[in-house]
Amino acid sequence: MASRVRLTDVAPRDGLQNEPSPIPAREKVRLVRSLANTGVDEIEVSSFVSPRWVPQLADAREVFELLAPSAGPDWPVLSALVPNEQGLDAALAVNDRAGARLIGKVSVFTAASETFSRRNTNATIAETLARFRPVIARARRAGLEVRGYVSCAVACPFEGRMEPRRVAQVGQALSDLGATEIDLGDTIGAAEPGDITLLLAAVGDIMGRNGLGTITLHLHDTFGRAGECVREALGLGVTSFDASSGGLGGCPFASTPGRRAPGNIDMLRLFDIVTESGFSCGATRPALAEAARVATEILGAARGGEA
Repeated sequence: MASRVRLTDVAPRDGLQNEPSPIPAREKVRLVRSLANTGVDEIEVSSFVSPRWVPQLADAREVFELLAPSAGPDWPVLSALVPNEQGLDAALAVNDRAGARLIGKVSVFTAASETFSRRNTNATIAETLARFRPVIARARRAGLEVRGYVSCAVACPFEGRMEPRRVAQVGQALSDLGATEIDLGDTIGAAEPGDITLLLAAVGDIMGRNGLGTITLHLHDTFGRAGECVREALGLGVTSFDASSGGLGGCPFASTPGRRAPGNIDMLRLFDIVTESGFSCGATRPALAEAARVATEILGAARGGEA
């Protein structure tokens, strides 16, 4: 069993993207700088998507350019989502202007559910994979790592439970295109530990047991079971997880009128589970607590005092 667990904080991107009130770029930069001090391995900073679809992240270029003067070799990997070649062009332009590989990883995203894929990307799963082929090839030629997200890895808000083998097949397709990491997202937070067991068994069957080395789990804590799922995954060999400082985020499809769905598993909770389970990571708890304070402060201000 590996003793080192890799942590990615997705608060600046996944945690903020669905907030309706604009959050100033300088506040997003403050959050990223706070996260850079925690010792996590990666920070998912933003997304180069159309402002029409995600207005909250329309300032991705500005955020990265504000970060450039302070980001150094001791910083975590900074990553960004790119939905297509135009998004990749924007990410590569950031690196060109910085004169360095400020963005070290880009992420593409599809789903195990055809309905969710159409709703989220306006394309079928096959169409998203075809769209990603040149994106991944160009990113790899530019020396960037590539994360491939598979949403609805356990359940879909439209189609219900997903067949684990189907999820693993989409992950394998992304790997075949050159993705260096496959991120399985429990988009609506439906997973129980048994679902994680079945999912990882299917991944091992289709991608091979070595495939678990490329797997990251992205768990939402909608029903308070994400911690149990982390423990299950650790015991099965997964050593890479996403979390969000302050528990920011949450899939809008999991919300109901009058009740905002809880977000990603809280980074402090993930840290405690990882360390209590006998694993190590590069982060420190006091720094993570400070980042959580910054995250909730920024969110509270955006919501007019309601965090």
